[in-house]
Amino acid sequence: MTEREKWILWEDEDRSPYMNMAIDELLLEKKLPMPLLRIYGWDRPSISIGYVQDYFAAPQKGCTIVRRPTGGGIVFHEKDLTYTVVVPSSHEINKLDRLESYHVFHRGALRALSKFGLEGALSQSKMAPVDRASMRCFSSPTRYDVVCGEKKYAGAAQRRGKNGILHQGSISLEASGGDRSALARELMAGIKNEFMVDFEKFVPEKEFIEKATILANEKYATEKWNIEKIWR
Repeated sequence: MTEREKWILWEDEDRSPYMNMAIDELLLEKKLPMPLLRIYGWDRPSISIGYVQDYFAAPQKGCTIVRRPTGGGIVFHEKDLTYTVVVPSSHEINKLDRLESYHVFHRGALRALSKFGLEGALSQSKMAPVDRASMRCFSSPTRYDVVCGEKKYAGAAQRRGKNGILHQGSISLEASGGDRSALARELMAGIKNEFMVDFEKFVPEKEFIEKATILANEKYATEKWNIEKIWR
């Protein structure tokens, strides 16, 4: 019997928008020995914007706005489940092109949606010309987003670098009738079965959380990061 691959699973808590982004950045820098799946929430109504987006394209009232280290459009985080997959550079997924890597992760999301009676599919249409500075993700399905009929249920954005892939995903809670815990369970099961892996539980070191807190305060909570257009 072939030994199943091991992945790390972090069932994280609700955190500030700034802390969520800082944690994801540091996980990519951590040079993990295997892929990591992190499922997490937000401690307040929040909006995340893509790396090169216009801050002022997002609604300015009622939500905390944070710029992601990944691309994509405007995402509202009041009625969604968010997750991150960090893939180290040594893993086979890094050999896939960008679109195909979206494809494989979203197949896990499709498995989750099917448990709620939704017959989803991966969008095959290429995105029509759009102003990426003001794009709203769940209003602008792109290739390999997860759609049911004409409605988008899941999307994601990525950052690739020397340490691997940072994949940040969002799934609408409408899929599970608003039950976040049930959707999280099915997403974990969907990814586990799609990639044929077993999970090892992750507990972050105190030093990691302290470092993330500093990064959140000194980078992701600042006007320099969130409001200025940053091209790095």
